[in-house]
Amino acid sequence: MALKNALIALMAPLPSIFFYISFLNHYQNDQHLLSPLWNWCYRHPLILANTIFFLNIDVGFWLISLLQSSNWMIDLYWTVIPVLLAHYFASHPDGEYNMWRSAVVVGLTWVWAVRLTHNYLRREKWQWGAREDWRFTDMAQQHGQNWWWVSFFGVYLIQQVFLFGVCIPLYIVHTVNKPVNIWDVVASIVCICGIIYAYIADTQLYTFVTKNEKLKEEGKALVPNLNKGLWYYSRHPNYFGEQLWWWGLAIFGWSLGGTWVFIGALINTLCLAYVTTLVEKRMLKQEYRVESYKMYQKTTSIWVPWFKSSPIQVFKDKDC
Repeated sequence: MALKNALIALMAPLPSIFFYISFLNHYQNDQHLLSPLWNWCYRHPLILANTIFFLNIDVGFWLISLLQSSNWMIDLYWTVIPVLLAHYFASHPDGEYNMWRSAVVVGLTWVWAVRLTHNYLRREKWQWGAREDWRFTDMAQQHGQNWWWVSFFGVYLIQQVFLFGVCIPLYIVHTVNKPVNIWDVVASIVCICGIIYAYIADTQLYTFVTKNEKLKEEGKALVPNLNKGLWYYSRHPNYFGEQLWWWGLAIFGWSLGGTWVFIGALINTLCLAYVTTLVEKRMLKQEYRVESYKMYQKTTSIWVPWFKSSPIQVFKDKDC
């Protein structure tokens, strides 16, 4: 099954890739049978990207999910689509941009994607499509027989809104040709800090979960709460690191005149805030960790690494 899912995941974006390559090869040929289509694709790069996303991801991935009774693939492609968009905007013939800035942004996007993909596969024990996001599973139970069509809007179409919202800076970077400035340095530092911070937090979480799985196999008591490392300073440092990445990317777009570009990062942050409430409710449903986690909530910031109570009190409670 894992090999089958890996092949599906690798083949899923091929229609979009083949179509775009055809466009690049023929858009200058006015005698081509599809020249009106190629001309339209040339004049509307952002609309084209959204159209391709809608047909290949929203519709295509949704149909695959109905056949497999699982929405696992959209999680994996959250890490892939930004890379595809970065190369799409960079290679579109209507693009005009600073080569150095483009190289930095595309390179950083690759580093971010590799880090997140590694974390996804590590968390799934290197199995492709072993399970879907627990939030989708809960939603399926809530909607029952209507889930087959609700999932199109609640899993796929909404992802297009979020992903294009946070990836708009990639478009701006490749449509504005200005010299590299200090804000590019600031944006790069924020992005790099976000990637490193999230990697450390996710690695600490992975180590904690792996240790608890081993204790469970041995029939021993589980450790109720992770409150060491970066998790000592905030309850969701991995989410904080991820937000640093998206806000850093937004700075790239803002520095080039995209004054509204932070809207995507803000919407994503608000969405993640809602997801955080769901995660914490889920934590409190596990009886063995209820009391420990309630204390953790009282003494530790939810995202940003600062102390909600005095350092002395946190020091006293850190091993609870």
